Amino acid sequence: MLLIHEKRTVFRMEADLKSQDDNTLIVGPSWVGDMVMAQVLFILLKTSHPKGKLSVLAPDWTRPVLNRMTQVDAVISLPFKHGDFQLRARRDLGKSLRLNNYNRAIVLPNSFKSALVPFFAKIGNRIGWRGEVRNLLLTDCRQLDKRKFPKMIHRFAALALPSSAELPRELPSPKLVVTQGMIHNVLEKFKLEKYGPILAICPGAEFGVSKQWPPHHFISLCNSALKDGWYIWLFGSVSDVPVANEIFAGVKSEFQDRCVNFTGRTSLEEAVDLMATCSAVVSNDSGLMHVGAALDKPLIAFYGSSSPDFTPPLSEASTILKTDIECRPCFKRVCPLGHGKCLSELLPAVAYSAVQSLEIL
Repeated sequence: MLLIHEKRTVFRMEADLKSQDDNTLIVGPSWVGDMVMAQVLFILLKTSHPKGKLSVLAPDWTRPVLNRMTQVDAVISLPFKHGDFQLRARRDLGKSLRLNNYNRAIVLPNSFKSALVPFFAKIGNRIGWRGEVRNLLLTDCRQLDKRKFPKMIHRFAALALPSSAELPRELPSPKLVVTQGMIHNVLEKFKLEKYGPILAICPGAEFGVSKQWPPHHFISLCNSALKDGWYIWLFGSVSDVPVANEIFAGVKSEFQDRCVNFTGRTSLEEAVDLMATCSAVVSNDSGLMHVGAALDKPLIAFYGSSSPDFTPPLSEASTILKTDIECRPCFKRVCPLGHGKCLSELLPAVAYSAVQSLEIL
């Protein structure tokens, strides 16, 4: 049985905290999608402290999305590879931040090492969820109640508030700001013109194949859309090139002049700006899915091993496609049963029906 769930929640923030100057350092997540969702926290902080300064310490690959968030005043490079401990380098980075006079740090990743820089920066109020003996580094180390905070955005948002406070009834949605100048520049760089409705296709997912809709399904979807008058733009990172090439090769020859494969050819910054020109987005549960939602694009999202109950796209116009197979969600990178039915049984006809329901053509 196939389920289509439309997410139609419009979030609104009601500021009830007295505005005051604030200087906050956020240790941001390393995944692009998580960073997009972290904007919920940024919005809450800026709403309660509009004159305050918000700095985000994060890997450089997340900078393109941070640069498109109006709440972020400064981005500080976190120059460590994923998993690297580098105690001395983290200590030196923390010491270099002392002159910034942060009065608060909020640590979003759950690792011990992610809390080291604020500790060495001697920031007086260091907030985060308990894990990996982080109580040694955090001054406000909180015990996570997963039932109270089931979604990732709940867990991020809660760190903006005192531990005893309740979350607002409605939370804000991420919103990336792309200007007409940015769009003009990226279209000019790739020598593009818009002739009709563009469907952005995002066939990759860094987490693993258990989150990736099968390539032959994407091929069928693309050919159906192209036949009806859509243009297709494929997006993804270098690691997504093989699957994107397979999809592009499967497009019928008479349609290939209306299909552009940007996978591995753009920076994330360029991909965001190009996606801002698209009419709709079809994506696996990935960072680009959250980017599409934050650009407020009509979105069709596939969920296999992961769950929209934890990391849904946060937009008014999102349609979630998933199967009701009992073994999902397993949250595994590769299907432990070897069949991948949670996505293979999600048929192209159902996906294209969802695209047609957008009524863009």
